[in-house]
Amino acid sequence: MAGFLVRWLFAFLLLAATFNPTEWNFSTWVMTSGRENLSVAVLIGLILIIGYIIYMRATMRSIGPVGMALVLALVAAGLWVAFDLGWMSFENPTANTWIALIALSFVLGIGLSWSHVRRRLSGQADMDDVDD
Repeated sequence: MAGFLVRWLFAFLLLAATFNPTEWNFSTWVMTSGRENLSVAVLIGLILIIGYIIYMRATMRSIGPVGMALVLALVAAGLWVAFDLGWMSFENPTANTWIALIALSFVLGIGLSWSHVRRRLSGQADMDDVDD
């Protein structure tokens, strides 16, 4: 469980560092100060892209697009239940952005963790295809 939380946290930080409703994110910074700090903007952008490639590749290989859609549907259904029970409202755009970041990071965290879960449940490890 701790392993999943760490993977989910890093996915959340990756998404939130790229964009969030505050002024402290890469997208806002590049739009306001990117020209003055072009080399730094390119470096940070490449680091973020590497993070996305790692998460997306692992997620696509472990659960695939259908699995991603199912996890996202499960999160959406949970949000729907919370809304129907009056536990939350979707009237605040800032809160909606944070909810979306949490939902997307949950999908990426599940994707990066799924191979570990499958191995524990089935006793079988996932392997990449090896060309001889």
